[in-house]
Amino acid sequence: MKTPKFVRENLLLKITSLNALSISVRLCVSMFIQRILAEMVGEAGIAKIGQLRNITQILTSISSLGIFSGVVKYIAQYKEDEKQLQKLFSTSFVFILIGSFTTATFLLLASRQVSHYLFSTAEYAYLIKLMAVVVPFIAIQQIFNAVVNGLSKYKKFALIDLVGYLVSSALTIFFLFQYSIDGVLIAIAVTPVIQLLILLFIFIKTLKEYIHFSELSFKIPFAKDLLTFSLMSFFSIVLFNYVEIGIRSMLIRKISEIDAGIWTAMLNISKNYMVFSNALFSLYVLPKFAGIHKIRDFKKELYSIYTTLLPLFGLGMIIIYFARNLLIQLVYPDFIGLAPLFKWQLMADFVKLASIILAHQFLAKKMVKSFIFSEIVSLALFFGLAYFLTDIYGVEGVVIANLIRYCLYFLLVLFLIIHYFKKN
Repeated sequence: MKTPKFVRENLLLKITSLNALSISVRLCVSMFIQRILAEMVGEAGIAKIGQLRNITQILTSISSLGIFSGVVKYIAQYKEDEKQLQKLFSTSFVFILIGSFTTATFLLLASRQVSHYLFSTAEYAYLIKLMAVVVPFIAIQQIFNAVVNGLSKYKKFALIDLVGYLVSSALTIFFLFQYSIDGVLIAIAVTPVIQLLILLFIFIKTLKEYIHFSELSFKIPFAKDLLTFSLMSFFSIVLFNYVEIGIRSMLIRKISEIDAGIWTAMLNISKNYMVFSNALFSLYVLPKFAGIHKIRDFKKELYSIYTTLLPLFGLGMIIIYFARNLLIQLVYPDFIGLAPLFKWQLMADFVKLASIILAHQFLAKKMVKSFIFSEIVSLALFFGLAYFLTDIYGVEGVVIANLIRYCLYFLLVLFLIIHYFKKN
């Protein structure tokens, strides 16, 4: 079927439509996997999986020293300048060498302590050691993935994303039936290796066009520029996932592991439908904002993004809300207490989408102080409100806290960006 003309002529809609097929397949596969996991490992197992996914996200940032968004920005800016690109890639590979070596060494030496922090037991120390071995693959995959995003190769991005997800999902199911929860955790740990191999298989020719591996050096001319993004990544990814781990641990202590699993199940559903927007940030929003220098053009682009995306996501979230009981029966049939979380989570995610689109101006213009300040306020609000509201509303208090913090975060980001344009 031929794509409608209004979609072909709108790059944002074009990326969304191409991404939609990949994400729709992922969504169906994810629902199937989550159903099997829910039945075989229960709420406690889902909570453990949530802890490991959070630490994997932290490692994704630390192993590459958090330079993903910076590489995306500068590839988009210098994709026609071969000399600048080589300087960028040389700096990037020095960064991932330092980041991956430091991270892997720490995990190997502190495997028992990390296992105890995540799972309240040292029996998963072997898993932490396995992740130490995987860390270099995570770092390399991040840099190569940044090239795909910086060049806005959205068709190949969708293909890489879909194939990688399907293969890792098949591995998860196989390991689940072979080794139960331990097998699932191992599959999650080695997933970055699979994703890297698939990315290389699909994208290696383009990588060779832009990265002249034989000309890479140990010089770091882009160090100062990329360290800015490292700092921002620490707050947006590392601390964010650290807070999620902390809240899950807090729920286990104050209520039960079952309630922590219920909240993690709600996060899994949320992350599945929010994946529709994630690719747009690096493929479209960040490169677009990077090239805008006047407030008039920024307002015009922001209006275009909001009027294109927010109605689509709003409609989708309304459908999800009214289909929540069916969704629970399909995916998490025995997770009593999940349904009341939907309304708060969906409203929070809608405001979150509007906020994150706006906040990408921080990354595009390297507004480091504004970015760090807004992230600290957001995460402090989330943890503080979650801690307080769980005493009143139980696990529902966490999603209520999430909504409140994103409403306040949106207002804060809006104020900081208006101030930036007035100042400049």
